[in-house]
Amino acid sequence: MKATSRLTLALLAAALAVPAMAQFAKPEDAIKYRQSALTVLGTHFARLGAMANGKMAYDAATAAADAEVVAVASRLPWHAFGPGTDKGRETAARPEIWQEGAKFKERGEAMMAQVADKLVPAAKSGSLDELKTAFGPTAKRCKACHDDFRRK
Repeated sequence: MKATSRLTLALLAAALAVPAMAQFAKPEDAIKYRQSALTVLGTHFARLGAMANGKMAYDAATAAADAEVVAVASRLPWHAFGPGTDKGRETAARPEIWQEGAKFKERGEAMMAQVADKLVPAAKSGSLDELKTAFGPTAKRCKACHDDFRRK
């Protein structure tokens, strides 16, 4: 588990180091990238949720590692919502992302801040109660964006 988390973090960090424009030769590449980043984010966030909701045994080390992956992955997808990425490859992104860009950006920044300021410290605390306390509001941040900007 630790090796997988470290590899994931290393790959995500490497992706951040490359300028956004250089990463995508065509809009479909950006869509695939953001979908992949959101899949990684969702997988690790769901594991935290399973622990917080008693559906998975709580493990402090796993929670801390998952939260670290969520923190990195939460920063990745935003630049991949550029011009021309609203069409092409099948996507759950709604047109409102491009019509209400400022609101979309604000929601993303709020979620990243919630993860960094609340979720990660709670997960690293070793306390299931602290994880539970931080998970709910973080999930609400995610849901707010999904409600307005993601197709059902």
